[in-house]
Amino acid sequence: MDIQSLTEMRDILAAKLEGKIDGVDIAHGEMTVMTGPDNILSVLRFLRDDTQMQFICFIDICGVDYPERKARFEIVYHLLSPRQNTRVRVKLAVDSQTTVPSCVEIYPGADWFEREAYDMYGVLFTGHPDLRRLLTDYGFEGYPLRKDFPLTGFSEVRYDDEQKRVIYEPVQLRQEFRNFDFLSPWEGTEYVLPGDEKETKAN
Repeated sequence: MDIQSLTEMRDILAAKLEGKIDGVDIAHGEMTVMTGPDNILSVLRFLRDDTQMQFICFIDICGVDYPERKARFEIVYHLLSPRQNTRVRVKLAVDSQTTVPSCVEIYPGADWFEREAYDMYGVLFTGHPDLRRLLTDYGFEGYPLRKDFPLTGFSEVRYDDEQKRVIYEPVQLRQEFRNFDFLSPWEGTEYVLPGDEKETKAN
């Protein structure tokens, strides 16, 4: 049986996953399913195994940080169903102390994406086979994609060709922070760009 519309798919999810999802939204031709950490594995397994759904292709996992919220992190799963020729987004919200069950058993391709979310946001995935940092260097402190992560003041690591070893040193900013007027790339500078003097004279 092929599902004819996202509305029909939403009704099927609401009926078969009653009590396991917090809601289903349809916007801009895309469907988003909201759930919690306790039910995420059940929801993902249903989306993969149900004969009407068959979201067998795992696309990615990403994180979003909303510091003003109590549950500041959103973990977002993107799945694809070749049978339905559609995608679904599954979201759950957690705070910095709440762990999320790993879905590597259901989607083996989630391995590195969960490691990336841990490395960038500090979200812990329980049951992950090898939860280590992925993109940052040795001994890195903090989580770079958190909104409260400082822009400078940390150490950086690099390989020194003269000493033939990896060394740590304070971060060096090669240029000062600058203020930009993002409404126009030509405004906000303290100097006059060539040609701007003509506009000044005309006024």
